[in-house]
Amino acid sequence: MNTQMILSQTDPRPIYVQIMDEISRRVALGDWQPGMRLPSIRELAADLKVSVITVKRAYLELERSGVIVTQQGKGSFVNQEVSVDDVRMQELARYLDNAARVAAAMGMSHDELVDALADYTNR
Repeated sequence: MNTQMILSQTDPRPIYVQIMDEISRRVALGDWQPGMRLPSIRELAADLKVSVITVKRAYLELERSGVIVTQQGKGSFVNQEVSVDDVRMQELARYLDNAARVAAAMGMSHDELVDALADYTNR
């Protein structure tokens, strides 16, 4: 399993959120299939050079959202019942939310944002 994740100290999001996003992205892309075992909290913390507490928080939040399940003594797994389509939509929603915030900060209207998105996708 490739656990290499790109985390950024300059990203305004907390590290645990970056870890959550990376795991969700891999599930959404189908790289990590339902039922697949995730690295242990300690393994991932060591690989990423972050604290165990940071990875544990990411795993807890992913479990709350239904992306992963944890079995005592066995580890954490991509939820067998996870809807990859739902994870994809959640992932897309994060990017669209960011685009909407940036557009609002730039003074763009809803219609201008929709037009910009349409222009971008029609390239």
